[in-house]
This record gives sequence, structure tokens and C-alpha cells, in this order.
Amino acid sequence: MSKKKVVALIPARAGSKRLSNKNLLPLAGKPLIAWTIEAALTCDLIDDVIVSTDSEEIKRVAIDFGAKVPFSRPSYLAGDCASTDDVIMHAIDELKLSSSDTVMLLQPTSPLRDNVDITNAILQLNSDLVQGVVSVCECEHSPLWSNTLPENRLMGGFIREDIAAKRSQDLPVHYRLNGAIYAYKVEFLRKYRGRIYSNAIKAIKMLPEKSVDIDTKSDFKYAEFLIENSL
Repeated sequence: MSKKKVVALIPARAGSKRLSNKNLLPLAGKPLIAWTIEAALTCDLIDDVIVSTDSEEIKRVAIDFGAKVPFSRPSYLAGDCASTDDVIMHAIDELKLSSSDTVMLLQPTSPLRDNVDITNAILQLNSDLVQGVVSVCECEHSPLWSNTLPENRLMGGFIREDIAAKRSQDLPVHYRLNGAIYAYKVEFLRKYRGRIYSNAIKAIKMLPEKSVDIDTKSDFKYAEFLIENSL
């Protein structure tokens, strides 16, 4: 029987509207994508670290830092309308993965997720009767103190009456997806043509300070501040 593989898949297209060429921007001395490649390579439970990209420059940098780029992402999967799930399914087909294998999606925009988080995710997936694990972190502010606003911005009903008088520390803890880790068994991904959230999927908690998701210049500067101050 062949060994079940765990493949780390790092999606990194060339285009980026909010932060131009962000996957290659230098973060604390090395390209943004390098942080994710190095974290995956130092996890003993990862068999292959694969970068899916349409960019020759990203391909070169990825290979320089030790990742593999065995295929080029087609143009129809490189535009703004392409979904991450379509990129995952394309990689599964290109790599000819078996149903028993695992794909771990590691987005390069989460540079502070490390090999400890990655290892924890794989161990959790292997130890429980689940089909996938997804990373979450505690919400910075309770969503119970949030709501939509009408056109006139009047705040009647903005906060529920049973919540309004409570202190923040008395509110239940809420968690959000942090975008750092999605590890799914290939058989499950093929069945649903991508990631879904059900009772077959388990959350793994990450610290908020390791959950920075870089989308803007401010996010980038904040990540650099955390790295430089070892926070």
C-alpha cells in the first residue's frame, strides 16, 4: 500500500489589486511567499511543498526557497474571478493525487503561521474522525456589538437589548476564519469540488498575533512590526 501523502499547496498568482505584486514584496528581509514556503518545508509531516502560480518570477523565487513548481497555472485560474477551490482542484488533477492524500492550502498572505501550527493541523486531522481542519482565531471585537446600518444611520435595534448592558468580558467568545490553514482529504475535496464547512470539518485555534492576513499596506507593516519585535 502506498504511503498517504500530505501536500502543502501555496497559491500565488501574479496579479493583486490592493497591494501590487504582494507575494514577492520583501517582508523583514525576504519575499512574502518565502515565509510560507519555509514554514512548510520545516514541517516533517509535509511530503511536498507545491506552489501554484502563473508567474515566472514567482516560480523562480519559489524554487530558490526550496518549493516545487511542477506545473503552470492556466490563465483562466489566474484572474480576479477564479476561485481558490478551482485552483485546489486543478492542482489535485495536475499532481494526480490519490483519494487518501491530504492537501493543505497555505496562503502566502499569512506569513506568521509557522511549522508548529502546520504540524498541529496535520496531527489533528490524522487523530480525529474528520475530513478536514481549518484554522480560526478569536475575534478582535465581538460581532455581537456589530450590525448593519440603515441609510439614515439611526441606531434603533443596532445592539440586542440582552447584549447592550453587558461588559465585553462577559460576552461569549467568537472565532473567525483567519485564512492561514485549510487541510482537507482529497476524497472529500473531490466529492464537494472544494472546501465546505460541516461537522466533518474541525477548527484549530491559532493566536491572533499569528493570524495576520496581508491584503493592504497597513497589514504588511503590521506583520513586519510583529516580526521585528518577535511578538
